[in-house]
Amino acid sequence: MRRLVELCIERGIAVLTVFAFSSENWKRPEDEVSGLMDLLALALSREVPSLDRHGVRLHFPGDRSGLSAKVVQGLEQAERQTAGNSRLVLNVCFNYGGRWDIVQAARQLAAEGAPITEASLGERTALAHVGDPDLLIRTGGELRISNFLLWQCAYAELYFSSCLWPEFDAQELDRILADFARRERRFGLTSEQLPQAQAEPRHA
Repeated sequence: MRRLVELCIERGIAVLTVFAFSSENWKRPEDEVSGLMDLLALALSREVPSLDRHGVRLHFPGDRSGLSAKVVQGLEQAERQTAGNSRLVLNVCFNYGGRWDIVQAARQLAAEGAPITEASLGERTALAHVGDPDLLIRTGGELRISNFLLWQCAYAELYFSSCLWPEFDAQELDRILADFARRERRFGLTSEQLPQAQAEPRHA
């Protein structure tokens, strides 16, 4: 993860969003879930100071109601500590699910008595602070997005890599970015209607 952050900064990618723990992962064996929680606490204590020095701003989109007070305190502290950074926005989705995100946004609108439109709902999703992703990369040879960013990925380019996550390196990232640069993103338009295409994604 640390290396991927460095690679994104070097390549001018402004936003990186990763799936650390899904809302469905609670169904896994108890010792595995406990281990993931311990790993998060360890990562926060070890990595946040370095990320802060490198200008990375941290966000942890997800449902915090099911997390321990200690974990929530760690997430909030990391967000406060890095709030002034702008070199890279790193979204670490924790206890997150795409369906949960849409539902919680709709509930906010209902509670406010506000009209439900694409714009108003999008403004209340857990990643409203960044634009929709340009590129979604799924590693490990799986051919599904597993309830990740369902609302936000409506027009994202999808890339399914056979590379396992621990083996994901600069060569694989550059291969994917080169593939992305060859794609034509039309957003429902014709080729003739498109403005000059961007060569690199800004949000992956």
